[in-house]
Amino acid sequence: MNELDHFLEAADQPERYGAGIKAGGTPVLGYLCSYAPEEIIHAAGVHPLRLFGTLESTIQADSHLQAYCCSLARGVLESALDGTLAFLDGAVFPHTCDTIQRLSDIWRLNTHFDFFADVVHPVRLDSGFAREYLEDILQRFKCELEAWSGSKIDDAALARSIETFNAARKRLDDLYLMRSRDPDCISGSRVSSIVKASMILNRDELPGRLSRLLEEIKAGSYRTGGTDDKKRLLVAGSLCDHPDFYSMVENSGGVVVWDDLCTGSRAFDGFIDPTGDHLKAIARRYFERRPCPSKHLSNTARGEALAAMAEKHKVQGILFFLLKFCDPHAFDYPYLKEYLEAKNIPVTLIEVEDSLPPEGQLATRLETFIYTL
Repeated sequence: MNELDHFLEAADQPERYGAGIKAGGTPVLGYLCSYAPEEIIHAAGVHPLRLFGTLESTIQADSHLQAYCCSLARGVLESALDGTLAFLDGAVFPHTCDTIQRLSDIWRLNTHFDFFADVVHPVRLDSGFAREYLEDILQRFKCELEAWSGSKIDDAALARSIETFNAARKRLDDLYLMRSRDPDCISGSRVSSIVKASMILNRDELPGRLSRLLEEIKAGSYRTGGTDDKKRLLVAGSLCDHPDFYSMVENSGGVVVWDDLCTGSRAFDGFIDPTGDHLKAIARRYFERRPCPSKHLSNTARGEALAAMAEKHKVQGILFFLLKFCDPHAFDYPYLKEYLEAKNIPVTLIEVEDSLPPEGQLATRLETFIYTL
C-alpha cells in the first residue's frame, strides 16, 4: 500500500480509523471545527478526531434540531445518537456559530460520553482584551482536560505537540504550494481527501506520512495531465466533504489551485511559536491565521485575504461553496462578492446540503461560470 492509500482510506472511513485508535488504548475526543485546540488535546495523550457526520438519513437528529440547522450539525448528532461514534470518549465544541453552540447543549443532554467541553473563542479579534480572554479559556480547557484524563499537560508535552502540528502544517502547506505551481501533480479530489485524513490519522505519524507522500508526488506517481488550458480557481467557504466536486470542476474546464475552507487551507494556516509561553503561542496563532466569518477582525479582512490569495496563486475566479443554512458564511457572502468584484475577481455561489446538487445541474453552472472567465 502506498502512502496515498492510507490517506484515502482514512478520509473515506474516519469512524473506522477513530475506533482503531481507541482500540489501541488511546482516548479519542471528537471536535467539529478548526478552532478546537488540538495541540492541548494531543499533549494530554488524547487523539483529536474531526467529526464530519453522516451523509445518510438523520431521523434521530431531526427530532432535536430545527429545520434550519445545517447538515453538518445534523449528521454529527445523528452519528452520536445512532452509535456510530460510540468509540468516542467525548467531544470539544468551539463556539463558531449559533447552531454549534446549541448542538453542544443537545449533545451534552442526550449522549453519554465521559468528557464534554465548550471552548468559547472571542468573536471580536480586534478587541483589546480578546487575546487575554482566549489565553484564560485555553488555560481552563487545559485544566479540565487534565482533571478528566489524569495526565499532567506540562511544558514538555505541549512543546512536543506544537512541534508535531507545526511539522504537519508545513507539509500540508508544501502540498498546496506544489499543486499551485503544478496542478497536474495530483488531482484536487485527492488533495481534499489528504487534508481531511490529516484530521483523522495518528498525529504522531502524520508528519512522516506527509513527507513520504510528498516524495511520491514529486516522483510523478499521481500525475493527472491535461490541466494546462484549464481556468485556475479558488474554492472558499466553510467545509467541503465532497471530493467529487473537484473532479466535476476539472471536467468542466477548471482546476482548483487553492482554497479557503475550514477543511482545507484554513485548517493548517499559520504556525505556533515554539519558544516562550506555549498557551500564549497557541492563542496567538488563532489571531494570526485567516479568520472565518464567525470571527471579526475588520470589515474587509476576509475580502483582502481572498484577493491576496487570488493574486498570489494567479486565480481567475472564485467558487463560494456554501453549506445550506450556514449563517456565518451566508451573511458574509454578499460583502465578499461586492468587494471581490470591485477588484475584478469573478465569483459565483454553489449552495449544497449533505449532497451535491444533481450532476447535470451543477456541471452546467460550473461550465457557464468557467466559460465566462
